[in-house]
Amino acid sequence: MPADENHATPLAAAARRRHELTRSKAIRAVRELDRAGAVVTFEAVARHAEVSRSWLYTQTDLRAEIEQLREATPRGAAHTVPATQRASNDSLLRRLQQANERNRLLAEENKRLRRQLEHALGEQRAARDSPGPAADPAAHRRGSVTIGPR
Repeated sequence: MPADENHATPLAAAARRRHELTRSKAIRAVRELDRAGAVVTFEAVARHAEVSRSWLYTQTDLRAEIEQLREATPRGAAHTVPATQRASNDSLLRRLQQANERNRLLAEENKRLRRQLEHALGEQRAARDSPGPAADPAAHRRGSVTIGPR
């Protein structure tokens, strides 16, 4: 067996270890940046993981993840919510539906309360304007009007 073959195996193993270590540093950097709410870009990941940007571009899975996180971040946002904590479209839609339903219920309640108030004020005016046994006009003011469900 030639001498070159004996050296190739340890060199290849060392290259594989170095590659895996570099990948794990880059993956960890992506996760940490996202978790911190920082903008995830190739420059930021390369700086955080201490790897080259050109190497990041050659890693198809890392590249896709960085591009996806970068696109999910609004332009000009200094500190954003990490992707894992962002509300999904379905969640936002459900919250909007709940808010609309709550608004509808409140509008119905306001309408009902206005009708009750109109009725109570009408009764109060009718009592004040009708000639009655009470000679003291202040007696009408001392009375209370109760507005409640009908």
